[in-house]
This record gives sequence, structure tokens and C-alpha cells, in this order.
Amino acid sequence: MNEERLEKTESEKIDEKIQEIMESDNEEDGGKKKRKKKRSGTPFREKWKGFSRRRKVVTILIILACALFLLSKCGGQSKKDTGPVVTVMDLARQPIQEKLTVNGPVSGTDSVDVVSNIHAEITAMNVKEGDTVKKGDILAVVDNTDLKREVEIAQNAYDLAVVNKREKDKSEALGYEKAVQDFQKAQADYNRSSMLFASGGITQVEMEQAANALKDAKRLMEGYTVVNGRGAADPSYELQIENAAYELEKKKEELENAEIKSTIDGTVVRVNSKVGQFADKVEDDKPIFSIENLDQLEMEIKVSEYSIGKVQVGQKAVISADILNGKTVEGEVIKISPTGEEKGGGSTERVIPITIRIDGKDIKLIAGITAKAEILIRESQDAFVVPVTALIDDGTTASIGVVENGNARLIPVTLGVDGDVNVEVIPAEGAELTEGMQVITNAGPQITDGMAVTILPQK
Repeated sequence: MNEERLEKTESEKIDEKIQEIMESDNEEDGGKKKRKKKRSGTPFREKWKGFSRRRKVVTILIILACALFLLSKCGGQSKKDTGPVVTVMDLARQPIQEKLTVNGPVSGTDSVDVVSNIHAEITAMNVKEGDTVKKGDILAVVDNTDLKREVEIAQNAYDLAVVNKREKDKSEALGYEKAVQDFQKAQADYNRSSMLFASGGITQVEMEQAANALKDAKRLMEGYTVVNGRGAADPSYELQIENAAYELEKKKEELENAEIKSTIDGTVVRVNSKVGQFADKVEDDKPIFSIENLDQLEMEIKVSEYSIGKVQVGQKAVISADILNGKTVEGEVIKISPTGEEKGGGSTERVIPITIRIDGKDIKLIAGITAKAEILIRESQDAFVVPVTALIDDGTTASIGVVENGNARLIPVTLGVDGDVNVEVIPAEGAELTEGMQVITNAGPQITDGMAVTILPQK
């Protein structure tokens, strides 16, 4: 009885000492307590004052635990050793989730930067930031006076090339027809001369003249370009038409581009130019307009190579951001890049981009801000869950300790869903877990199977 009274008295003294320290801390913070003369070195009081409140509380709890441990040892001098002091919790089934938390920018699912290569002044701006546009809508108009004139010049050049080829086709057809006739006549003369020469009717010189005339006629006929049996202009004329047609098409396209149009449905998120400025000379080489499809938002997240193995397409995500004022929205992983990239900052770690689609419309999220996504990796709805501080790991197996009749019993387990602070434990083969077991929550290598322990009473 006296021993119990002694333990209680020592415990009360510790509580009083802690209270004095906390009150002293409060008084010093308020500037009410007189400061003692500074001693050489750094007094404990000065160090204590520099601690954060969380660090002070943790320090006090450590002191208290050590004191209780010493009390248990001191009490054991006159009675059976009660072992180290432990805290316990009742084992129960409950849901647990394993999540991966990542940050990244919010953007539209489709975006385009609208630019122009036309060196002409903008004469009209038809939209402003925040306007919704459809594909093909005219966003701005530039001065097209010079462009119209260039189209006329290109049209004339094309028309002239077509006429030249047509005239050349006509003259070549006539020339080829005459060349064929001349060749046929030369062939007949050569045949007749051959007969006469054989009978001695003409000389060798006359025979050679007939042969040369046939060769010249054939060479002239074969010099023509023939298409479908008719003489035609050589390929250079067709090439001139093709070049002129290409130039004309380009000038027409430039004239059409004098009306700067949207190529997607979306919202105008940036306007970087104004009336009077040259369309191809926007400040800092920015686009004239930036348009995004904000009807469907998404996030591109870069996941560490050490965590990417946990991520799969189809996993759900909960997205939060300051702009949501504490609310959250749902999302889903829709794409994982097949290749990694450098993390940067001198790190050798690689990261893999993934895309999360944000569900719903009118959700107050806007493109360009940074949001946080918690990806649900896996979950269990009916699991034995303990804090990670309850795990005892000897390097080969994991165990948890339970208190039975004042003694610790180690139960080997495998780990399931990891909830960071808590973890799912599954009994190893041959072991058993039951609800209500008193699990040691401050376990460590000092807890061994069968050792006596003292449960710290809970207030």
C-alpha cells in the first residue's frame, strides 16, 4: 500500500513539475516573470524558450514516459518486475485507404495559341478575355489591301502560264504532224533510192544523201513530246503552271488568314495584341490569343519513378485547391505516359507524367492554378487497422504485440493497405487476430515475446 502511495506521490510530483514548466513558459511568453542574471553558456530556460509549442509538448511526454518507466523499475525492487510501460488500443475492423498525394497545374483538355505570319496591321479585335468561341469564329481582322493585290498578281501569273502551255500545245501538235509527214516522205525516198542503187540507176553519193535525209527527218520527229499520239508542250510548261498554282494558292490562303479564326471550341484566356499592332509582331513573341477548352478540365501530374508502379488508369482521385474553399471535386487517372523524364534541379530521380480528368462542370476550378490530387491507390472496407508505431520489424518479418495477462505476445503479420499513419495488418499463416485484442501502440525492438509489461492507464 505504501509502495502504491509512493508511486502516486512521485507521479503527482512529475505532474506538478510539468505544470510549473508550462506555467513558467506562459509567464515568460507574456513578459511577466523577472529574468535572472545571465549565466555563462546557454541556460536551459533560454533553450526551452526557443522550442516550438509542439516540441515542448513532445519533450514533456518523453520525460513523463521515462519517469513512468523508472517508477516501474523502482517499484520492482520490492515486488515482481512489471516490465516497460506500454500504451494499448483495442483491435477493431475498420475501413482504410492508401492514397498518393501529388500537386500539379489545372488546364483545359484542348488548347491552342493563335498566331499570324502576316506582316500587316490588325484592324479589328472581335473578342476579349473570357469570351466563349466556336471553331471557325473570326477573332480578329488584319489589313488585307496588299494581300488582295498579291492575289491578283499571282492569279495573272497562273493564267499566263496556262495560256502559254495551251499555245505551245497547239504549235507542237502542228509541228509534230508535219515532222511525221516529212519522215514518211524521207522513208519513201530512201526505199526508192535503195532499189535504184541496187540496179545501178543512182550513184553511191545519191544513195548516201537519201539515207542522211531519212536520219534527219527521224531525228526531228523524235524530238517532239508526244501525248496520246499528238505533239505537246514539253514538261517545263506544266511545271510553270504548277508553280504558279502553288503561289496563287498560298496568296489566297494568306488573304483568307487576314481573318484570324479560332481552330477549336473554347474560351479566350489571353489576348496579347490590339488594333494597330502588326499581327506578326506581338510583344515578347507571345501569341495573339490563347484559347482553352474549359468545359473539361484536367491535371498533368509528374509522379516519382518510385511511386508510379502504384498508379493505374481508372483510379479515382480527390482534388482540392484553395479556390474551392475547403470543398473537393472528383477525378480519374486517364493516361500514364509510356516514358519518363528528368525531375530537374540536379536530381537523378525520374518522373512520369500522368493525366487526371476532372469530373463535372461549373466546379469553380479554373485553368492555370495549382491543385492537389489524392489518388486512391487501394482500399479495404473491413480490415484490422493499427498505427504504424505498433509494428515490430526484425528485418525479416513484421509483428504486432498484444497484451495478455500482463505479458506481451508477438503475432506475425503481413501488411496490406498502407494509410501512412495507419496500416492494415493481416495475420500470417498459423496466426490469428481477433477484435478486442489489446494491441501495443508504442511497440519497438525492446518488446519481446512473453515479457511482462505495464499498461499506461488512459485518462
